[in-house]
Parts: sequence; structure tokens; C-alpha cells
Amino acid sequence: MSVFPDLHLHYVQACRDLSQPENPFVAHVLQEADKNGEITKGMTLKLAGNNHLVPVPRVTDDDIAALICLPYSSSFSGLDLAYNLLTDAGAQIIAAFLQVLRYLNLMFNDIGTSGAELIAEALHSNQSLVHLRMTGNKIGNQGGMFFASMLRINSTLEKLDLGDCDLGLHCLIATSIALTQNKSLKAINLNRPLLSSQQEETTVHVARMLRINSSLVELHLGKHGMKNFGVERLCEALYGNSSLRYLDLSCNSITYDGVKSLGELLKRNKTLRILDLSANRIEDNGAIYLSEALATRNMTLHALSVVSNNITDEGLVALAHALQANTTLTHIYIWGNKIGTNASVLIEMGRLEQGCTDVVPYEVDGEVFLAELSHGLDKHRYWAPRSATVEPSAANASLGILPVSEFL
Repeated sequence: MSVFPDLHLHYVQACRDLSQPENPFVAHVLQEADKNGEITKGMTLKLAGNNHLVPVPRVTDDDIAALICLPYSSSFSGLDLAYNLLTDAGAQIIAAFLQVLRYLNLMFNDIGTSGAELIAEALHSNQSLVHLRMTGNKIGNQGGMFFASMLRINSTLEKLDLGDCDLGLHCLIATSIALTQNKSLKAINLNRPLLSSQQEETTVHVARMLRINSSLVELHLGKHGMKNFGVERLCEALYGNSSLRYLDLSCNSITYDGVKSLGELLKRNKTLRILDLSANRIEDNGAIYLSEALATRNMTLHALSVVSNNITDEGLVALAHALQANTTLTHIYIWGNKIGTNASVLIEMGRLEQGCTDVVPYEVDGEVFLAELSHGLDKHRYWAPRSATVEPSAANASLGILPVSEFL
């Protein structure tokens, strides 16, 4: 197999041609790629600015301009540019380069509405990009509207991450309507929109979409201010949905009354594999509703998170008994509740394998307590550790349970 010419030397020359200084971080990554021959495999160029033991200079718009000029840059299959200093000017450069990429990570840069418009318009005719992460770029409601319009046209994108992007009411409604027609998108993150209304209009529209959509596998609706009314609408829609396998309702205002509807859904739904209820208010009654469904009727759910839900030992012991009766549920996450000594039965009964929960037992004066072991489903949601090798499927605990695509 032939080896391509030295990428680093071409980068140095590109910087000279553009009369700009080299970025030592970019130079180092390209030197490593040259040494390992990764470019022959269709590499993902990893230039994230946050996952390094030693601080590195963040990638700027000028650095991207030099990088795109490289010969053989069209051989890159992915670009990881998370946590850098890219602005709308950088988004314009990247938009012209999208036709060769399958994966693009732009999370937590400084891209705004106009940058979002450029990227979304480039995706109208794009037939290569499978996974796009825009997390944390403040594109606002108007920027989100551009992506909603794109979803009506694009038939290639499988995963779109718009969490923490300051999306608004109209954008979420437009996105829901677009997903009634889109047949390719498998996963979408709509976490933390900016909603002034308390009427849960967005949840109602998402529920209507779920009645029609038959391709969506993963849906994140964290920090939507969702209450029991919204959960009930989602449950009504999911009775007839046969595609959704991962539902994230974390950081909302769901109480045990809303979980009662979820419990009834779990008794009949045969599709859901992961349910994330972290940081709600389900308390013991909610945990008991869930345990009843899991112990008697549901044999399809693989992972459940009830982290930080004001659950005491009563509810946790009920879940432990459900886990004993249910042979399908393999992952459960409970940290952040009112954990007493009785809750250790979850671990002591030996049903859970190591790494399938977020707590670990330890003993003091003959009594067993639980300590936090990991961050559960969000193991490495926003970063991947550089000090150890982490497989792509392990970058988030949920991906090990339910992969959506190779570029997830």
C-alpha cells in the first residue's frame, strides 16, 4: 500500500503561503499521522482542544484555512475540532469541505447563526456526512431553523447533535415537523433549549412526530422543563412507535405521576432499550412503578438511569428486586439518591457485571456503603480521556449498550 507524502511538510508550506504561523498542536498531530501512515486508511483528524494532559494552542479559523489547503486532505474521513476557537469564518471554510467528510465534531466553538446557515446549506446537497456535532455553539433559534430546513432535504445524515445550542420554540417545532418526513436520521440531541413557555408545546409536537417517524433510534430531550403532561403525551405516542430505542428525559420536572405513565408504557413497549430519567423527581413511588413494570412485564429494556431522583432505600430495594426477576436489564445507574446501607443489595446480589452500574461497594466497621464509580450513561459525553486508549464505542457508556452507527 502506498504512503502519501509528508502531511506535516505540506502544512508548513501552506502556512508560509498564507503568511501565518504554524499551530504546534496541528503540526504535532500531522507528524503523528505521517509516522503512523493513518492517512492511507481514511483517517479522522483529531484536533480537539480539551482532551490533553498538557495545554495546547486551540485551533483557529486561520489554522483551518491552512489545513484544508493540504494535498490529500480529501482523504480525511472525519474532523474532530471540538473545544477550539472556530467562528463563523471557520464555519464557512469547513462548509466548503463537507463533501469529503463522514464525521464532523464542532462542539463548543464560537460558531453563531451565520455559521450555522453556511453549514446547513452545505448539507442540502451533501451525500457523505453521517454524523454532525454542533453541541454548545450558540446558533440560537434562527440557526436551528436552518438545520430544521436542512432535515427536509438531506437524506444522508444519521446523527445530529444540537444540544446546548440555545434553540428556541419555533426551531424545535420546525425540527419535529421535518422529522415526520425525514427517513434517514437515526439520532438527534435537542438538550437544553431556551423555552419561555410552560405549555410544553414542543413536547406535544415531538410526540406527534414519534407517531409518524419510523427511523429515529435515539432521542435526547434533557432540560426541556418537561412535566408529567409532556411525559404522558410522549408515552401515548410511543405505544405505536417501533423504532425508538434510546429515550433521554434527564434534567426535567417529572414526578412519580409521570413515571406511572412510563411504567404502563414499559409493560407494552417492546422497543425501548435505554431510558434515562436522571435528575428528575420520581422519588420512591416512581421507582416502585418502574420496578413493577420491569419485574413482571418488560423484558426488553437494557439500561435504566434514575440518578439524582430523591429515591431512598425503599425505592432502590424495589429496583433491586426487579433486577433479580428481570434477566434483560443489564445496566442500572442510581448515584445521587438518598442511598443507605440497604441499597447495597443492588450490588451484593451479583446480578450486575462490573462496569454496568455507577456505584461500587466498600465496607466500614462491618457495614457496606456505596461510592460513585462512574458517570453512568454519560461516561464521557463531552470528552474522551487521552491518558488511556478508549474505543469509540466506549466513549459514552450508552454507546456500548446501543450503537447507532459506526460514526456515533
